[in-house]
Amino acid sequence: MIDFKKISQQKGKFIGGHHLCAGCGAGIIARAAANSLSDKPLVVIVATGCLEVATTLIPKTNWLMPCLHLAFENAPAAASGVWAAYQKTKYKQKLPEDLQILVIAGDGASYDIGFQSLSGAAERNDNLIYLCYNNEAYMNTGVQRSSASPYCAETSTTPAGKKKNPKDLTKIMIAHNIEYAAQATAGDPIDLMNKIEKASNYSGVKFINALAPCTRGWGFDESKTVEIGMLAAETGFWPIYEFEKGKYKINILKTKKIKEFLSMQKRYAHLFSPKENNQEIEKIQKMIDNNWRVLENLAK
Repeated sequence: MIDFKKISQQKGKFIGGHHLCAGCGAGIIARAAANSLSDKPLVVIVATGCLEVATTLIPKTNWLMPCLHLAFENAPAAASGVWAAYQKTKYKQKLPEDLQILVIAGDGASYDIGFQSLSGAAERNDNLIYLCYNNEAYMNTGVQRSSASPYCAETSTTPAGKKKNPKDLTKIMIAHNIEYAAQATAGDPIDLMNKIEKASNYSGVKFINALAPCTRGWGFDESKTVEIGMLAAETGFWPIYEFEKGKYKINILKTKKIKEFLSMQKRYAHLFSPKENNQEIEKIQKMIDNNWRVLENLAK
């Protein structure tokens, strides 16, 4: 478990002064991830996306450690190269034994454009932590839909609501036979920090999929990021669980109805018009209930 008293006394590895939007879930996730590894030597590799363009504006940076900016499609491959170079030179140059390599990328770079590279790194089982900050669309380029965009969510390319279910990338990564995978949310950064710290104790690829509410793309007040992140967990919209050495564990129980979560976001406003008559909302609730039953059975 994270020693939060110790961390509070250390200088963080991700500092403020960035250009992310107010209330950005990705910023919460990046700070939690970097600071949870504050007592270990760390290299961060950031794929192109909101987080990269807002934290690496030359000549300034918000990362107080070696940081590589890579393209959408190749951040995991670059991380593999860093790991290989480290293995080759660590004894000659007396480098630290416990180097952590943290790849941070959005859903566009994880679910879609960089998926081949991510899958390759997982199949090789290179020693890295891969953290997806999942804001469920291509936010940096205009809120276009990605394969992480949820059913019925309005985006600039699905103005009437997306009619396909999202890809379950966490389960896909588990199918690569990795030892540790988890889902987290910007609504609970303490849970995320504990999971990052736990992941650092495993070898090979560790995958964490963290929901990052986006004020602009989802359409909510910037003060509601943490509340919406927690509602996503409590309604089962974004189940919070971990997979550790073949076993599933649910971390936050589903206790609320999905309507409460949907009603707080403009991307679902069309579901509350008289024409819809709540039919789609009921359909979403049934899908969530079915998915939750599957997860409960896995956790048994």
